[in-house]
Amino acid sequence: MRNIVIEGLNAPPMEEQKFEVVERKGLGHPDYICDSLMDKVSVNLCSEYIKKLGHILHHNTDKGMLVSGKVNAKMGGGEVIDPMLLVFGDRATFEAEGVEFDIENIVTSTAKKWFSDNLRFVDPFQIEYQIELKSGSSELTDIFRRKEKGEVLGANDTSAAVGYAPFTFTEWIVHETEKYLNSSTFKKEYPESGEDVKIMGVRNDNKIHLTVAMPLIDRFVNSENEYFRTKHEILDEIEDFVSKYAETECNPLFTSISLNTLDEPGRGLNGIYTTVTGTSSEDADCGQVGRGNRVNGIIPLNRPSSAEAAAGKNPVSHVGKIYNALSHKIAHRLYNEIPDVSEAYVWLLSDIGKPIDKPRIATTQISVDGGTFDSVKNEVHEVIDSELENIQQFCMELAKGKVPIY
Repeated sequence: MRNIVIEGLNAPPMEEQKFEVVERKGLGHPDYICDSLMDKVSVNLCSEYIKKLGHILHHNTDKGMLVSGKVNAKMGGGEVIDPMLLVFGDRATFEAEGVEFDIENIVTSTAKKWFSDNLRFVDPFQIEYQIELKSGSSELTDIFRRKEKGEVLGANDTSAAVGYAPFTFTEWIVHETEKYLNSSTFKKEYPESGEDVKIMGVRNDNKIHLTVAMPLIDRFVNSENEYFRTKHEILDEIEDFVSKYAETECNPLFTSISLNTLDEPGRGLNGIYTTVTGTSSEDADCGQVGRGNRVNGIIPLNRPSSAEAAAGKNPVSHVGKIYNALSHKIAHRLYNEIPDVSEAYVWLLSDIGKPIDKPRIATTQISVDGGTFDSVKNEVHEVIDSELENIQQFCMELAKGKVPIY
């Protein structure tokens, strides 16, 4: 028997509340780079462990940091004069059962491929890599040796996570606008647009304002006038993208958008947002795992959130990753599969060493629209219980990188 608690949500759904703030850090943002890249390292470590030993070994690569470098910015194209530094921290298994693993090669090759695949103007061989991964403690490492084949691992931490569903329109449009600005379609039309996109959305009643930050690549900008001309073209494109969705809402939403609000004409390079490489980490901003988006891809300030950084944690025993992602999956199943559930929040709490499929408590708060609370309780219980029963399958999806967590 699992300790599953179900109760009503005594608050109006977020969509009906007066005010909300939502942020998304995009593909080239230093924090996103750290989250995405360090998690890819974990995925590749899992693959190597399974390939050589048939199962995943202890590791956590969730203490990464990207240290900014230095560039010489210039109209028409600047240059990198001091490279970025990428630090990989925490734990990995270097040897097990007489088999050694080339951790350094796995880490650096993963990083170089990630930069090549995602950032058009970053040279992965112009980045310094510092690997500070060490072997794990004996007790935490032993968690991976205690179980029999097919058994569920014990949690390697006492930790809690929370997820929710559905997205509000504000949350959705913030998420989708960044995805659009970093899509291949948009980059083909506006190759001068950098990948370091950050969007802050605020809704006050039915009015939404988006503040967008996105650098232009200086090799495409030959003058200040050209910068502002291109900026206005891009702003018009963003407004068209957002407005066509806002107009389809049952209650029309009034949207406004700002782009690169620090700009000031007449100040040359000091008054415009350009980069050499498309990311501010080249000389302006450092990045760190856990400071980026939550596992559902946004930073929703009005919602309860988990304290753990999911990216890079191992996917079979670290509940900071597993429960973070699973709580959102459960909430979405409750909302999508039970017609009367209009909003759901799910909390999962582990006990270190206890099987991850049996949390100390699994709690959900739900809003019911069109039915009664008692009429959906059994269905809610069945959804939560089935997800915990099949948690090993979910963990393997995490291990293969099939579950987005940033």
